[in-house]
Amino acid sequence: MDDAEAPERDGSAGIYARESDYLGRHVQIGVAGGRLLSLSFPESPDPSAGDDHELLDRVFAYLEGKRDGFRDVAVALAAATEDHGILTAAREIPYGENANVRQVARMATLDPDDADDLQRVRQALHDNPAPLVVPDHRVRDGPSAAPPTVEQRLRSLEGL
Repeated sequence: MDDAEAPERDGSAGIYARESDYLGRHVQIGVAGGRLLSLSFPESPDPSAGDDHELLDRVFAYLEGKRDGFRDVAVALAAATEDHGILTAAREIPYGENANVRQVARMATLDPDDADDLQRVRQALHDNPAPLVVPDHRVRDGPSAAPPTVEQRLRSLEGL
């Protein structure tokens, strides 16, 4: 799920976090080599986290209503091949639209009628290391790696 054509936005490696009044939590990212490693919504951030990063600026603009699909954000995912395909498929769901687990399975070239494949989709979404940038909140009948209140706020923000 790495986008080799995406420009390196901010080469600084580390952990960055800011508190979001809208979400009632912090938004925390881990980056290295210009790629997003993780995005989470902890109640308290990592004590070593900085707060100045371009991706956090974009996330907070999004939380204030600016449309952003984050498709150009380079994401480094250490995932099994099928999970990688599932998360890549979820990234293709446009801002303000949603899909169901069967549609994501089909997009990931899995069998949408196979119970094991559907469970694989659900597990990949649950284990998603970068919710919001890999928008599992747009999969209406799947789990999200974000806390339920955050998932609902993200869905509300996009009118889902």
